[in-house]
Amino acid sequence: MTGARTDVTSDALLASILTSLENDKAEDIVQIDLRGKSSIGDYMIVCSGRSSRQVTAIAEKLVERLKDEFGIPVRTEGKETGDWVLIDTGDVVVHVFRPEVREFYQLEKMWLPNHPASDQARG
Repeated sequence: MTGARTDVTSDALLASILTSLENDKAEDIVQIDLRGKSSIGDYMIVCSGRSSRQVTAIAEKLVERLKDEFGIPVRTEGKETGDWVLIDTGDVVVHVFRPEVREFYQLEKMWLPNHPASDQARG
């Protein structure tokens, strides 16, 4: 695709991202609806890869697919270490973690008070 599409909805991005993550064997995918709760985006997705190599591969493939499918600029951080990669599409923010790093930060706890990670942190 040569130019950025301006008609991309956050729901279309979300569907494409979830498909990509599932195809690349991301684990424990959690989708968080941020609409009306935060200005950082409409959705946040948190998922895990089994190793630093898989985390990096999941992130790289997702960025490539989003650029090919939608032609939108995508910002990433953390690909160098492969512990936690942040992918920001503007409307959807994706966090890809190694399981140990995800357990440490527990982003789901902050955004989903009734998520099992919150229960684990309490008890």
